[in-house]
Amino acid sequence: MSHDPFRPFSTDFSQETALSILREATAGADDGELFLERRRSEALVFDDGRLKTASFDASEGFGLRAVKGEVSGYAHSTELSEAALRRASETARLAVGDGGGTLADAPQATNRKLYTDEDPIAGVSFPVKIETLREIDAYARDLDLRVVQVSATLAASLQEVEILRPDGISVRDVRPMTRLNVSVIVEENGRRESGSAGGGGRVGLDGLIDPADWQAKAREALRIAVVNLGAEPAPAGVMDVVLGPGWPGILLHEAVGHGLEGDFNRKGSSAFAGLMGQQVAAKGVTVLDDGTIPDRRGSISVDDEGTPSGKNVLIEDGVLVGFMQDRQNARLMGVAPTGNGRRQSYAHAPMPRMTNTYMLGGDADPADLVADLKDGIYAVGFGGGQVDITNGKFVFSCTEAYRVQNGKVGAPVKGATLIGDGATALKQIRGLGNDMALDPGMGNCGKQGQWVPVGVGQPSVLIGGLTVGGSAA
Repeated sequence: MSHDPFRPFSTDFSQETALSILREATAGADDGELFLERRRSEALVFDDGRLKTASFDASEGFGLRAVKGEVSGYAHSTELSEAALRRASETARLAVGDGGGTLADAPQATNRKLYTDEDPIAGVSFPVKIETLREIDAYARDLDLRVVQVSATLAASLQEVEILRPDGISVRDVRPMTRLNVSVIVEENGRRESGSAGGGGRVGLDGLIDPADWQAKAREALRIAVVNLGAEPAPAGVMDVVLGPGWPGILLHEAVGHGLEGDFNRKGSSAFAGLMGQQVAAKGVTVLDDGTIPDRRGSISVDDEGTPSGKNVLIEDGVLVGFMQDRQNARLMGVAPTGNGRRQSYAHAPMPRMTNTYMLGGDADPADLVADLKDGIYAVGFGGGQVDITNGKFVFSCTEAYRVQNGKVGAPVKGATLIGDGATALKQIRGLGNDMALDPGMGNCGKQGQWVPVGVGQPSVLIGGLTVGGSAA
């Protein structure tokens, strides 16, 4: 694939031809677009003292959509040609039937630019990337004699999109993404534990290969692993829990955020369906989804339908005030799109998705929140989890957590899981710290088989009465 800018209307077919075919497909439809994409990605994995994986992927293609009411016709192809466009048009057109729709207004135009459009893959030479990973491996091993394995991953990608609408408006966006992750395994007295740290965003690789950055990640990964060496089996029962700031917002994202996406609420399958304007969280709780934060992993200048991203308030002072919307669900619900129409690639139709979802901070000292725990858990890090969107019930495993008794932080615990449901947990929030933070840039979100990068965040949060699943006998 060429490293020249992605210009499909110059190299593959004219914009006039593409527009004519798109208009044929969407005549009598309510909406539709032609989404063209080129993506390049590179990933290097240095594991156990050697380069284990070096991969480079490149793809390009288009997706053509016609929308009529609740029905969407979608066709995609890796072939950028007039013939492929016409075949896709005939397929997508089937959703329109006899027509009768009224084409929705075009998205508002924007010149906003939230991130660089430079290619992060080409920005740093391959030998420098390899040497950086080698240095990370050596540095982590030198930190502690108990380190028995190190894995470092450096990844970068560049997504270039062009969106053409039937009204003739065309929108372009160039989206970089980078990430560095370090994982270590330590061993002591026959016991092995692991820890990992990482982050990145819509930035170049220069900052991530700076020793000051990756050394901090290596030290954090080691710290977590060593903490877990001394972890005791977690207790079980209904307890008060304090969640740490930043990445623990993944629980908010999963247990609450998905339930605030427009399609689930329009169909009545969300636990929040029909609750607009009602108190759904404790007073003081405000939750936003914000795709406009510069350089963040979940940020997008425009969504995958061409709508500018927004700073959308979802819950304000505990009251449900908004949902995240793409164009189709917004039209069907009689509200405005919010810039949350996202797709994994040209091979996928857009749907309402989160960007950077976070809870605003309060005025409490985080130490005071922990001090309020009589017998509970202080959860700082999270791994995987499962959520049922229809009722908000969740199960999340903790990667770093501590037992707290009479306000004193005690031994780390292992095997702790937090069990509850998002709607109830929101109402049981008893304190918000003044330490709101966003995650370091490592989140991916799955929905209906599609994955997109996202961000999360929150302050320290005191929640009363969560069920803790433990491993203590």
